[in-house]
Amino acid sequence: MLYAFSECMQPHPTGVQAPSNFNDIDRQLLSLLSANAREPAAILARKLGLARTTVVARIARLEREHIVSGYGVRLGRRLEEAAVRAYCFISVLPKTPAAVIRELERMPEVEEVSSVSGPYDYLIFLRCETHEQLDELLDRIGLIDGVKQTQTSIVLSRKVDRRSAVAAP
Repeated sequence: MLYAFSECMQPHPTGVQAPSNFNDIDRQLLSLLSANAREPAAILARKLGLARTTVVARIARLEREHIVSGYGVRLGRRLEEAAVRAYCFISVLPKTPAAVIRELERMPEVEEVSSVSGPYDYLIFLRCETHEQLDELLDRIGLIDGVKQTQTSIVLSRKVDRRSAVAAP
């Protein structure tokens, strides 16, 4: 079972904050879960100095309060290192963002789309198997009605990555 947790460690600029009962033990629990979400509750309890039932109850509360937002799979080193990853900034024409997002959602290589400040409207994280596939994907993105401009950077290596099972060197 893998737990993905929301960024709840710092107050959010929009005023959204973690629940008032969110404390250091919850932060430690989330840190342990993010390192190994398959860790049995008994081992988590031992590391935290708590009863197993307390840890199970805390995880359930974190899920109810949407601090733990879901379950998933992290790619292993073999697939992760073989992937060609890139970040693509795009700017879109007025009145077209919703249509552009719908088109991007249909592309399985598009793993994340974030609205950003600055000269571009969106930052897209892309994962492809080959450079040729990435080149074709970038052409398809550039041809989406409403996409005005793109700028892409290919990821050469990761220096810090707390979201992946692959450790940075």
